[in-house]
Order: sequence, then C-alpha cells, then structure tokens
Amino acid sequence: MMKVCFIPIDNRPVCYTLPKNICAIDEDIELFIPPREYLGGLIKSANVDVIFDWLNHLPHIDVFILSLDTLAYGGLIPSRRITDSFEEIKTRIERLKPLIEGKKVYAFSSIMRISNNNYNEEEKEYWNKWGKKIFEYSYNSSKYWHIPKTDIPKEILEDYMKTRKRNFEINKMYIDWQKEGLFDTLIFSKDDCAEFGFNVEEAKELENLGGKTKTGADEIPLTLLARAVNKDIKVCPIYTEPEYKGCISNYEDVSIEKSVLGQLELGGFRVVNTEKDADIVLVVNNFVEKQGELVMGWDTQPYNKTFIPPAKPYAIADVRYANGADNGFVNQIFSSDIPLPMYGYAGWNTSANTLGSLLACVKVKFNAKKYNDEAYKKLQAIRYLDDWGYQANIREQIKEPCDIKELMKPFEEKIFKKVGLINPTLNVNYVYPHYIYPWNRKFEVEVMID
Repeated sequence: MMKVCFIPIDNRPVCYTLPKNICAIDEDIELFIPPREYLGGLIKSANVDVIFDWLNHLPHIDVFILSLDTLAYGGLIPSRRITDSFEEIKTRIERLKPLIEGKKVYAFSSIMRISNNNYNEEEKEYWNKWGKKIFEYSYNSSKYWHIPKTDIPKEILEDYMKTRKRNFEINKMYIDWQKEGLFDTLIFSKDDCAEFGFNVEEAKELENLGGKTKTGADEIPLTLLARAVNKDIKVCPIYTEPEYKGCISNYEDVSIEKSVLGQLELGGFRVVNTEKDADIVLVVNNFVEKQGELVMGWDTQPYNKTFIPPAKPYAIADVRYANGADNGFVNQIFSSDIPLPMYGYAGWNTSANTLGSLLACVKVKFNAKKYNDEAYKKLQAIRYLDDWGYQANIREQIKEPCDIKELMKPFEEKIFKKVGLINPTLNVNYVYPHYIYPWNRKFEVEVMID
C-alpha cells in the first residue's frame, strides 16, 4: 500500500476531488487529504493551524505532495491578497520542516500571477480598476528594461510591488530548503503567464538560483502525483496539427510542444519518437496558429479531419480550445464506433491543466496494482460531462449558476453509454449525476456521480 499525503491549493473540484478520483483507480494507493472544510476557497483562506494539526496526527506516510501556498498563505488566491509580513509567513511555514525531514516530498509554490484584466474576483480590490494597467506596467518593464510611465496611483503600485517581493522572498527561501535536502522535487509554477512580466523575470532569477519552474498551476500537484508513482512508461506524443506544435497556448509562455514535453518530464515519463517504441501514445488535439476559447468568443480553425486512433493504447489531451473541449473532435469520437481512449481524456482550462491531470490518470492506471475499473469509468464520465458537456456547450447557454440537470441530459445519455456506465442489456442508467457551483460562479461546475 502506497500512503500519499496530498495538500491541495484550495477546495475547487479540480484541486480536491480530481486527485481523489484519480487515486481511486488504484486501490493500492491510500490518499490522505485534509477535510474539504479546512481548505481555502474564493473568499476564504485555509485554516492553516488546523491543517498543521491534521498533518501532525497522520500515520506513516510514504509520499508527501504539497501545495506550499496553502500552508504559507492559506491558498492560491490568498497568496495574492493577504497582508501578512514576510516574517509572519516564514514563521508559519517553518512548522513544516520537522514534519517532512527525511521524507519523500514533492512540493510546489506559485510565482504570483499578473492577470491581464480588470476583474478583482481573485485579486486585491484595486484590480477592478488598475489590473490591466498593472499588467502593462509589468510587461513593459520586463520587455524594455526600464521603468515605464504610468498613472497607477503610487500607493497602489507600492502595495502591489510589496506583495510581489514578499512572495518572491518566500520562494527563494524554499530554494534554501531544497539545498538542505528537504524536497525530492520542488517546482515553481508560472500561472497565467505572458511572454514578458515581473513573473517571468522572477522565474529566471529562481532558475539562476537552482530552482525549477513550470508553466501552469492547478495541475502541478497532479503531475507530481504522476512523478511519485515511480514507473517507467514510454510515451510518444503525436499532434493532430503537427505543423503548428510550435504555437503558444493562451495563458502560457511556451509552445504547446514544450508544454507537452515539460509535463511528461515532470511526470516522470520517458519520451520516445515512434509509436512502435511506446507503451502509450499521447494524442494532442492542438490548434492552428491561435488557441480558441468558446466562452471568450475566440475561435480557431476547427478539427476537420477524420480521427484515426493509434494502434497502441492512447490518451487524448484536447487543447484546441482553452476552458473546454473541441466539439468537432469529441462529437466525432462519440458518433462513431471508435472506442474511447484506454488511458483517458481531458480538455479543461489551460493546456498545462489538461496535460498534467491526464498524465496523472495515465500513470496511476498503467501502474495500478489493484485496478478499479468502475473508478476509472467514473473519472472519465466526469471529465466528458465537465470538459465537453458543460464547458464547451452548456456554460455559454446560461447567464448565471442555475439548475442544469435537463440541459445536461443529452450529454449524460451519450457519455454513460460510451463510457460503460449504462447496463448494456437493460439499457438502464444506474448512475445519478448532479451539478453544483462550489464557488457560485459559472467558471467551474462540480460534477458528482452517485
């Protein structure tokens, strides 16, 4: 039995229930994860003292997978909002050291993002007026290496830069911990990244100090889970648009090919160049020139080929669109006799988010000592319902969180039959999905299957 302690970034379904659903595929993995009410959300911080008490009472653990933002700041969003000083945060997080000394530890910490909008839902209050201006100030400072003129009020800019510097100093402290041997793997995540910016410069400095950075955020604990499952798996990535694999995804600063290779490397996979040498083929449904995003009205060239599945077992990373599936691609799979990919499908949020969660599923299933097929089917049903049914279709049809049960029924019928959650003899559905909005916004829905 492999005992894993998993500290998520926050209480969102992709951070909290997705790792539980992935680990359920192998009954030989015992997952220890804090009760959900202890974790942070959109408008509250995690109860860090209670989580540390929970950590102190765990049995023997084989692997720790830690979102350091939760233990230092109370979560990913609080890391941008709280006013605690460097010393206060340092004192808080140092309680972790005696708990993990001599253990196998895979950890990550975020490099504070700079969103290019005027929405303060996940930022400090002043972001609703000055967010874009701060992004431009950061972008131009990084690109042209001088302090640009700006009309951002002095006190707002000073507060923003003070928060950035504090978080950056905490990240540099983690590099010292790594040099002491506390981490087997330490990753600094570049969340919602552009080509230039303070966050890009911080990433370079952390790398110069010996740190390792990775584009993405929410998926990184899952990629670290894949890394912790120590199994040599040979993967051959192939692209539906191979001539465009050098294009950069929305919200990222590297090409889709580099994103794929980076996630494979971090997940502990071995990349091979030919399908015949592979254990598993990773099919990447990439985009032509510019990644689309349905909810933002950003279109891209649709998938207009006939999908021929690889001869080898395969998984699908659907990244033609950000924040949802490619309808043309998925509709083709569900309207044909093509079996669903044996090792999973994902198509949520950013390209890195999709890749990291998919690869965790691949690694756990491939290596499963006590494989649970029902758990795998449930996981896949949730991904298709969320990434395809909701994100790529229903989300555009509703104005605010509401009851979507009737709207989702056509997708449920197709998905449950194809996945195998319908009795093929009686054609009776024996699963009962329901949908909630954990953060009371349309951006994420939680699909729960009984």
